[in-house]
Formats: sequence, C-alpha cells, structure tokens
Amino acid sequence: MISGEFLCLIMFAVAVACLLAGFPVAFTLGGVALIFAGIGTVLGIFSPSYLTGFPSNVLGVMQNETLVAVPLFIFMGVMLERSRVAEELLDNMGRLFGSLPGGLAFSVCIVGALLAASTGIVGATVVTMGLLSLPTMIRRGYDKPLACGSIAASGTLGQIIPPSIVLVLLGDQLSVAYQNAQFSMGIFAPDTVSVNDLFAGALLPGFMLVGLYILYQIGYVILWPEGAPAIPDEGEPLSRREFWTRMVHSLLAPIVLIVAVLGSILGGLASPTEAAGVGAIGATMLAGYRIDEKRGLPILIGAACMAGLLILTSQFDLRAQRNVISGAEWAAIIAAAVLTGGLANGVLTAFWRTFREPADDGDNILASVAQATMVVTSMVFIIIVGARMFTIVFIGFEGDDFIKEFLQDLPGGTLTAILVVMAVMFVMGFFLDFLEIVFIVVPIVAPVLLQLEMPDGSSMSPVWLGIMMAINLQTSFLTPPFGFALFYLRGVAPDSVRTIDIYKGIVPFVMIQVFALVLLWFLPGVATWLPSVLYPGF
Repeated sequence: MISGEFLCLIMFAVAVACLLAGFPVAFTLGGVALIFAGIGTVLGIFSPSYLTGFPSNVLGVMQNETLVAVPLFIFMGVMLERSRVAEELLDNMGRLFGSLPGGLAFSVCIVGALLAASTGIVGATVVTMGLLSLPTMIRRGYDKPLACGSIAASGTLGQIIPPSIVLVLLGDQLSVAYQNAQFSMGIFAPDTVSVNDLFAGALLPGFMLVGLYILYQIGYVILWPEGAPAIPDEGEPLSRREFWTRMVHSLLAPIVLIVAVLGSILGGLASPTEAAGVGAIGATMLAGYRIDEKRGLPILIGAACMAGLLILTSQFDLRAQRNVISGAEWAAIIAAAVLTGGLANGVLTAFWRTFREPADDGDNILASVAQATMVVTSMVFIIIVGARMFTIVFIGFEGDDFIKEFLQDLPGGTLTAILVVMAVMFVMGFFLDFLEIVFIVVPIVAPVLLQLEMPDGSSMSPVWLGIMMAINLQTSFLTPPFGFALFYLRGVAPDSVRTIDIYKGIVPFVMIQVFALVLLWFLPGVATWLPSVLYPGF
C-alpha cells in the first residue's frame, strides 16, 4: 500500500524535476502540490480539509509587515545600481590600493562588502564588478583565476551581509519554524526570533568572510607576487586634497546610507520595514544628487533633515495626540515638522530628476527602477504563495513527522542532522534559486532541527541556524559547475577568460566558505554574540 511518506518523497522529486525542466517556480510548487493532494485524496491518505487553511495562509502573507521590506530593499538596491555607485567606488578604491601588490583584488572585496551592505543584490553586484574590474585586472597582469574568483566571491556577499533579501525571507520562515518547534516541545509561551536578530547575527560572520577573503589574497600575493602586481602611476598624479575629495565623494553617501538603514534596525529605532523605507528614499535622493550635483543643495538639505528626524525620533516622543506634552517635546515636534518639509522638498526634487533622466533601457530611471522592483517583488510573493500550498500538502501527508523521525534517528545526532540538511541545501543550490530553497526546505527541516540539542547540551539558536543556512546558500552560489554567480560572471567576462579560469579561481573561495561554516559550528558565538548584546534577553 502506498504511504503518505512515499508520496511526500515523490512529490518533492517531481517538483524539483519540473523546476529543472524550466517550469515557473510558483506554479510548479502549487500545481504539483494540488495534483498530489488529489492523488492522496483518491487513495484515502490525504484529508482535503488541510486545503481549507490555504486562504488564511495567503492572508497571513498579505498582512505580514516584515515582508513589506522586500520590495523596499529591492527598490533601494536597483536605484543604487542605476546611480553608478559601484563604478565610482571601484575607481577610487583602485586608486587607494592600486599601488600595493594585490591592491585591485583587495579593492574588489571591500567594494563587494560595501555594495552588499547597501544593495544586497547578488546578480547586479557580480555583473557590475565583472564589467568594470575584470578587464582592468587582466590588463594589469593579474592572474585570471584570482581575478575571477575575487569578483565572483565578493559579489555574493549580498547573500549574507545585511540588508540581504535572503535574510529577510529566511528570518520570516525561521520565525514561524521556531514557534512550531517550541509548540512541539510543549512550550506554549514561545520565544520569538525576528529579522532584526538575523541581521545582527549575520553582521560579524559576513565581515569575517571579507577578512578571510583578503587574508587569502594577501597569502597569494606573498607566494605568487607576479599574479597580482602593483599598478604603476600613470598620467598626472592627483594632489592629496583632490584624492581624498574623490574618496569622500564616493564613500560618504553609501556609508551614510548603510549606517542609516542598518543603524536604525540594530539600534532599535526602526523595524526592517521602516528602515527599508529610509533606504529606498535615501537611495533615490543619492541618485537624484548624482544626476545634477551642481544643483544638489535641496537634496543635501533633505538628507540633513532626514538625519535630524532620526535623531529627534531617538530622543523625543513625537506623538502630538497625548494629554501631557512637555515644552521640550513641543519644540521637538515643531522642529520635526520643519525638518519633514525640508525632507519632502529634497525627496520630490530627487524623484523629479530620476523621472526626467533617461535610463539605459530607453525609459526614465524612476520608471525603470519601479518596473524592475515590481517584476522581482511579484516573483517573490507568488513563489511564497505556491510554497505555502506545497508545505500544507506536505504536512497533510505527515511528511513533517517523517522528516523529524529521519533526522532524529540519524547516527551522530545533531551534527549528522545538520550535515545532511546542509548537504541537501548545498546540492539544491546548484540548480535552484535561493527563493525555492528557502520556501521549500526551511519550513520542512527547521522546526525539526530547532528541537535538537547542540553537543554542549544547549538548545539550538535559530539565529545561528539561519546564518549557517545563509552562508551555505552563498557557497552553493559559487560552487562549480552550476553556481549562479559563475554564470553571471561568465556572461560579462572578456573572451580571453575561459570558463576553466573562473572555476579554478573560485575553488579557494569555496574552501574559505566551508572553513567559515566549520568555524561557526565550533564558535557559534560569532553569530549569537551581537544579538545578545543589542537585545538583552535574546
């Protein structure tokens, strides 16, 4: 007799096969699930009553305020891409480090980290740095595998360094999984985990990866200096004042934006959704300023007003509908109203300029960004809806119990269970995008893993698990022969760069990623220390 567990495995295999065949993700997940729900109903091993929970699941997605951050972060990233921030950063970082052996490779890593912390869009970062840096590095005599590996690895830092879309979606899924795990353990007043926690937990591991990349590059330069030569000065050298003026011009705006977005989240001033709104407006103002810097005063005033509003919000209660308001609070409320006017003028100026400025695709920048945001956001949310149907049917077949028993009965306990799940996600990352993996695998395995004990007897941290999964997904993006980042780079690399050069160059960085996962296993505090400091009681 056919069992529910057997149908679960077949359903999972059919869904993956359809995805590999190129069928749309959302309709594949939902359609395959419905077909197998019908088969299970006919065989008497699936209750159609499970499907009655689907509308409320979709309604929950629509009412989820955390997920509103997704289109806002996407808008921010696309707008920064259109404003040529990466080009200026790469150019000036090359000037700063170019006179050092391996300087261009260091610059690529640093710019990759800055772009990850300001845009979080992997494909755009890899393509941009591949177009701008790879030809220069090859022309300067850099070893092709080193150049390709540095660009591909640095471009994927957007997977792990906040504000990453991966972390937003992963945090939403882990929040539900953590509560389900606690309910299963008989805890009916469960703790919660938020996207804020995941952002805080990812910060140190993300920059640890940057440090490990640069350490590898330094070692390469020491052992094979001819593969990463210093760049000789060409043309008329810049004066020290002009050089630092250019550096400040290229670095100040992205750093201010990063501090405003991440600082407001980690400091508890704003939720990820509110901070994403700040980031979207800030990116638009930056783009508007870059379009016409000679008339940038209204936008600079608007940016200063935004900073002033953030400071006032952190120091005063600005709600006017209260019975008792002190004189200082009234002054702060009036100041906030004035600052809001200045901010509104700067924002409207930026929107008008991005509306008038043509984009590369022939439309104006604002319309191009809005269209790209709509396309990506629609894709994300329709995948969420399809994945919810898949999860409901999987649970209806009691697949969650099957996974729980399988992982708990593995020899070696928690370590083996983690290794099996990470291996499955790693292999799936060859063929599927992170969205499919997050919405298919995480809801199934995370509630089970979060019930397991760590080797020291402590309970498993959902933040630690989320960071391990995020780094693992980033690693699969890099691994030959199917890593998505390698395809992005291959598409923009010069003809002189062979595919084997890209594969050879990425292998050391994949080993660094695996080493980082091992470090996190033995030193989980790297992921959990900052959340515990920022959010006491975490």
